[in-house]
Amino acid sequence: MAMTADGPRSAAERAQHDQAMRESPGSPVIVLGAGLAGLATALHLRDIPVVLVERDSMVGGKARSHRRDGFTFDVTGHWLHLKHQTTQDLVQGLLEPGALIEAQRRTTIYTHGVMLPYPFQANLHGLPLAVMGQCLAGFIGAWLRTRSGKVIEPRDFEDYVVRRFGRGMARHFFIPYYSKYWGMSLNELASDWHVNYVPVPTLRQVLSGAVGSRQDGLGYNARFLYPAAGGIDMIPQAMHRACTALDTCTTQLSTSVEEIDPRLRRIRLTSSPDWVTWHSLVSTIPLPDLLDRIPALPPEVMAARGALRSLPLRYLNVATRTRSPMREHWVYVPDPGFPFYRVGTFSNAVAAMAPPGCAGLWVELSDHSGRVDIPDALRALARLGAITDVEDVLFVEQHEVEHSYVIFDSARKAAVHTIQSWLAEHDIHICGRYGAWAYGSMEDAIVDGIAAARRIHTRHPAGGS
Repeated sequence: MAMTADGPRSAAERAQHDQAMRESPGSPVIVLGAGLAGLATALHLRDIPVVLVERDSMVGGKARSHRRDGFTFDVTGHWLHLKHQTTQDLVQGLLEPGALIEAQRRTTIYTHGVMLPYPFQANLHGLPLAVMGQCLAGFIGAWLRTRSGKVIEPRDFEDYVVRRFGRGMARHFFIPYYSKYWGMSLNELASDWHVNYVPVPTLRQVLSGAVGSRQDGLGYNARFLYPAAGGIDMIPQAMHRACTALDTCTTQLSTSVEEIDPRLRRIRLTSSPDWVTWHSLVSTIPLPDLLDRIPALPPEVMAARGALRSLPLRYLNVATRTRSPMREHWVYVPDPGFPFYRVGTFSNAVAAMAPPGCAGLWVELSDHSGRVDIPDALRALARLGAITDVEDVLFVEQHEVEHSYVIFDSARKAAVHTIQSWLAEHDIHICGRYGAWAYGSMEDAIVDGIAAARRIHTRHPAGGS
């Protein structure tokens, strides 16, 4: 009897699968999720029939904007960083000249009662002398150990920051900030989730920053692009217009997935009671949600699905009748006395995000469950200097993102590999931050979608090489 990834296959099942394979070349590629990854996939399939399926009534996924009373709010900060020529050409080609502005990042850390330039580890000047001394001594000790060649693989993320930056910086910034960010102990996190996202300064930069020479330009997001008219959703909307201009691409909005049958390469959507056969399936929806729509998963895949963990994000949109006293685009707040870990001001980047003389802010809350004390959060914003006074607030909206941050614990990597391998055997491709259960920027999502399209092109009879 033939064996498959999900166990023995009977003669009848083999016949059904073979028939599905014969029929699928004329079937479309179905792309689940019209966020940046899904849109990029659909846009780059071009000469292959594509059905783009989106649960919401609008495209964009997390790169969406909400408008109210002249204010525009994204789903927290969405600043576009394009380091690849492919994505630069794509985005610029979709938009009119001048549609994007380029800005120099203005970001600080509020800690120990002072505002420090970002990143903390390279801008220690202004801290209490005892604190700065602990940070410098720890960093120099870590640097010397690295130079000696005595490098030990870190056990977890907390161990990484201690080994790389020293106990002083770990104690005074990394542990308090990322504990608020993740809502858990850092020794529960794998050591490699931060690759490319936590700046590592040189010893010269650390020493220069400690004596007051501001160290700017560190990190992947030193400069960013943003729509001049306000609202990050301009980019996915432009991508969707380009998709719909293709004769081969159709979109089904307000449509959810009911069930997926990998063996027979078919899917049932809420838009129709009938099964739809697919040639290839691309999923950018959260990986647990995809698996929950596939009945009778193999035991090893079901176990891997149980190992997938994520954090919800609760945030506030705050509109004020006055401008923000802060000039920063966003501020990191490791101090446990504040109920949020990051605060940003949309209108500091693009004035059109708020009516004249007003400000629009987002506030990322530390608590992931329980009642949100909005008055307390507003008072904390005033203490931080993000708003002039609580009385200036016009309205506050509370929002939640179910899967906001994938938890990079010790089980994630193996679990994703097990799931991805099994899905690939059924020509199901996962991509994007949530589809591939990873961590990445908007550009990473677009690159992921392009790569998925290229993989399908090599296997689809209508596609090019």
